[in-house]
Order: sequence, then structure tokens, then C-alpha cells
Amino acid sequence: MSKLFVIGIGYQPLGKRAREIILNSGTILASNRLVDVFARYEEYSAVMDRVKVINNISGTIDFMKSALHDDDTAITTLLASGDPLFFGIGRRVVEEIGKDMVEIIPDLSSMQLAFAHIKEPWDDALLISLHGGPDPNRRRKLEYRLQDLPSLLSVRNKIAILTDKVNNPAVIAQTLHDAQRQSEHIDSALKVYVCEKLGYPDEKITGGTASVIAAQSFSDPNVVIIIRDAKLQEPEGSEIVSHGNPEIQKSFDSRFGLTENAIIHSRGLITKDEVRAVTLHKLQLPETGVFWDIGAGSGSVSLEAARLFPELSVFAVERDEEEIKNITANRERFQVPNITILHGTAPEALTDLPSPDRVFIGGSGGSIGAIIETIGNRIKSGIIVVNAATVETLNLAVEALKRAHYVVEVSQISVSRMKAIGDGHFFSAQNPIFVIKGEN
Repeated sequence: MSKLFVIGIGYQPLGKRAREIILNSGTILASNRLVDVFARYEEYSAVMDRVKVINNISGTIDFMKSALHDDDTAITTLLASGDPLFFGIGRRVVEEIGKDMVEIIPDLSSMQLAFAHIKEPWDDALLISLHGGPDPNRRRKLEYRLQDLPSLLSVRNKIAILTDKVNNPAVIAQTLHDAQRQSEHIDSALKVYVCEKLGYPDEKITGGTASVIAAQSFSDPNVVIIIRDAKLQEPEGSEIVSHGNPEIQKSFDSRFGLTENAIIHSRGLITKDEVRAVTLHKLQLPETGVFWDIGAGSGSVSLEAARLFPELSVFAVERDEEEIKNITANRERFQVPNITILHGTAPEALTDLPSPDRVFIGGSGGSIGAIIETIGNRIKSGIIVVNAATVETLNLAVEALKRAHYVVEVSQISVSRMKAIGDGHFFSAQNPIFVIKGEN
């Protein structure tokens, strides 16, 4: 059975097996950039007439499929950068062609080389790609976005990034510098390294603070490494102060279980502790992805979600100006930069948000049907949870979820809390809440 070969190049001479495959290949596929890299190899002169340039992934895959179908004896080889399975074309080739039909021979990855140059271990680093592709109209969906970096750095001391011309080192550094200014972090807490043109004769390593790197320009290709100095995270006196409230201090000591007394809110308008716990359970939040909290109120659900999963992007949408102030104060109090706050009315305010993986609707302003319809058009598969205090909202939510082809389940949460009366105690009932879950 014939195989297709994907061989990584760029950093080391070809190994024996890779060299044999290339010398015996009928066709060697490469992009213009990789042809320039391959031209520096001693094997290039022997096979240069067999090199075919294709500069887009879809065209490359189509050619490989056709070659495999037309001639099962000829060897077709694709040249890739570094390790093809490290955010590279190797994943797509395996998915499209099949594991049994593909053999991959990697070179070093650009990230290995970058960490070696700055003499830092990389087994404790978070490795991400902000490389969305060269075509501005067809940029791939990325697991992380530029604006996620500050929240990622709140839980990770070391992040390495594959960049592109849009998400370039200067833009990345400016994003970090802006976040530092907003939260009053000192600039020296972060060291940013840019590793340019690794493997080329003119490769270059630049290190500096975020503000220094933001003011420069760099050659492609490059990678960025960010290291947070844990000893320099906050200036003196910038810590959150509990102001004598033990509820707040206890909240800092645990990841889950914020109390109503710890969260700034107005007029008792807050998702109560017990209901919030059930709501979060029903949401089955992922560790990463996008979570919309619509009608966020004081932001209690957003706060719990963001603290549980620091790499989750949380969008709190609220129309009331007083509540916006509460959410903002709570985000600062509990140090959860992965919450983005939007002052607006749903569903109109949802237009420019990234598509969600999970949605909670705590308040709808009478537009529950339109909100669910909008969500249904944006979310391919996921979970919506609605909290309803009235039977009318319950019925409207269930009908809207069913119209959007969600499987619906409903729970009624009735909570009574013990209170003292004289020398005795009694239970005071709170208003029951319907928790409606839609899943598709």
C-alpha cells in the first residue's frame, strides 16, 4: 500500500530515512516559503525538478488525494515546517487522508528551538497558536484569542505563542501592556521574548518588557514567549482588601462557593447561592471556550464560572447601568480578568460576540424568545440554561427551546433557610425558581 509522507524541515539536516524518502519521491510538495528553506539543503539540487509549489492547504490536500488515487506506486512527499503535528499541517493531512496512509517524520519544533535559545525549560509552558492563516477572509477559529492572554497569565507563568501577521509580537505585547496598565500591574512583571526567523541565517532573539516589545516591529516567521515573574506580580499595596468582611476572605480561599454577602449587588437582586450551584451544575461548563451570561445582574454566575475555569472566556451582558457598576466592581474584587462586560440589551448586544459553547439567561427583559432564537442561530452544539421566576417565563422559554430543536428538562428549586426567632428557629421559604436546561 502506498503512503504519503510529511517531512518536517527547517532546523536540522535531514535524517537518513527522511533523506531516502525525498530522494525517491516522484513529487515533493511545498509552499514558496518552504522551497526557500529547502533550497539550503544539500539534497535540493538532486530533486529540484520534482518540487511542486502549492501555497494553500486545500490545494495541497486535493493534490495528495489525487496522487494517491492515480498512482499507488509513486512516492509523494509534503514538506512542512518543523514538527508537522505541532499546530501544523500534519493534523489536517491525517484527518483528510487517514492515519494508515500517512507517515510523518518531524524536525525540531520552532518552540523547542525558541526555548533553547532563551535557555528556559518548556515542560511547564502553555503552548498556544494565534496563527489564523494568511487569508484575512478565511481565518481559522482559534482555541484562544488575543484578548485571552491577560487571563491566561493570571494562572500560568509561562506562555509560548505561534504568531501571524495579524497577531504579531507588537500587537501581543501591546495587549499585555494595556492589561497591565488597567490592573496597575508593574511592567517588569512580564518578560517577553520574540524569536525571529528561527533556522534562517539571520535568526534573531529579542527580549524585553511588554512596553518595549510593543514599540518594535519583527520579521516573519516568529514565535513569542511570555514569562511572568511571580515575585513581581503586584506593586505594594495593590492587594484586594476584605474590609473586615470574613465572607470575602473565605471566598479567596476557595475556588467555588461565593456567598451572596461576598458579592456586591443591589436591592437583593442576585442569583441565590443554592440556585447558582444548581445552575452551574446544569451548564456543565468546559475548561476552555466561550460562555455567555445574559442578564448578568451583579455577575454572580459569571464570577463563579470565571473562577472555576480561568481559561474560559466569559461575556457578561447586562442592560442596567447600576448592575454594570456592580459587575465591574466584583470583577476587580475577585481578580477575574477573563470576564468581559457588555452594557447592552439582548438579543441586539449579542451580535458581535464570539459564538458560545454555553449560555446562561438570568434575565431577558421580556425577550426570552428572541434571545433563544438568536442563540440557536449561533451555537452549533451546546447547552442553554434559563432561570425563570414565573410560570409565564417558564412556558415561553420551554417553547422557544423546543422550536430551536433543543432537548429540554426543567427543575423547580425550592429553598428554605433556617432563621432564629426568639430562642427558637423556623424555616423561611424563598421564591421557587425554575431551572430550564436546553441541550442539542
